[in-house]
Amino acid sequence: MEYTKLGNTGLEVSKICLGCMSFGDASMGFHSGWLLDEEKSRSIIKKALDLGINFFDTANTYAAGTSEEILGRALKDFAKREDVVIATKCFFSDLPNGEQKPNQYGLSRKAILHQVERSLKRLGTDYIDILYIHRWDYSTPIEETMSALNDLVRSGKVRYLGASAMYAWQFQKAQYVAEKNGWTPFSVMQNHYNMLYREDEREMIPFCQDYGVGLAPYSPLAAGRIVRDWTADTARSATDTTAKAKYDSTEEQDRLIVARVAELSEKYGVSRSQIALAWLWTKGMHSPILGVTKEAYLDDFMGAFDVTLTTDDVAYLDELYVPHRIMGAL
Repeated sequence: MEYTKLGNTGLEVSKICLGCMSFGDASMGFHSGWLLDEEKSRSIIKKALDLGINFFDTANTYAAGTSEEILGRALKDFAKREDVVIATKCFFSDLPNGEQKPNQYGLSRKAILHQVERSLKRLGTDYIDILYIHRWDYSTPIEETMSALNDLVRSGKVRYLGASAMYAWQFQKAQYVAEKNGWTPFSVMQNHYNMLYREDEREMIPFCQDYGVGLAPYSPLAAGRIVRDWTADTARSATDTTAKAKYDSTEEQDRLIVARVAELSEKYGVSRSQIALAWLWTKGMHSPILGVTKEAYLDDFMGAFDVTLTTDDVAYLDELYVPHRIMGAL
């Protein structure tokens, strides 16, 4: 495993982050077609730790909090707390079947503090390494949100702050408000970024790199579309409506890029996922968030550290990209 400083922070994380959205109780009405139960989830978490992965990403809303519960129990059994970096999120409700109740979602002070306390309990820890705001809250002043987040850092319940899925102007505004008031700024951006969706190269990624913000993109393999034959079906591809919304409308141009990934993987005798990960690292991503449903995928990812793409390879993979409709930011 290779490790990297997360942006300008002193925090060292593995260059692969294990995404835990596929872990949880399917009865909670969240991606029930491909969720793994606790036994299978624990096996993957243990495998990740054995490979040297120390960075784990979950959210209060994943399977109504049961992803956090499974991750927390597994890390308690298999690792020392000081050896792992746990990231979770707030904004959406943690209630089953996406139920929403007043003051239990969004980024008001009340909602943030309420959700963080529940996440801490589910994770079985007294602090969260990285707390992300999952989306931008248009109904709450950003000053209120940043003040509440700063208080969590000062209290010791949160170590670092991160943001996810928003426009660059929103992220810049939040950073400005934090700096202006002497509050803790965001250290990490978890944005939607992969070879098939590169819209954040226009503003968000350059801003983060200039500001020293760590980059931990979600959906780095485009829900698996980059790394399998376009017509191949999986349990997730058949049931993940979110992924369908992200990528189905751009199938014609995207499949041409996927064909080039396959071409380079054959040329170098490596897997497509290894090509995709090597590409992400050349773009300056610190720790892509990779969700898996089989242990074998983790072994495959490790081979990416031995792949070096040339400048011509990257240009060849980039050449066919066309602008996409914004997906992620609301």
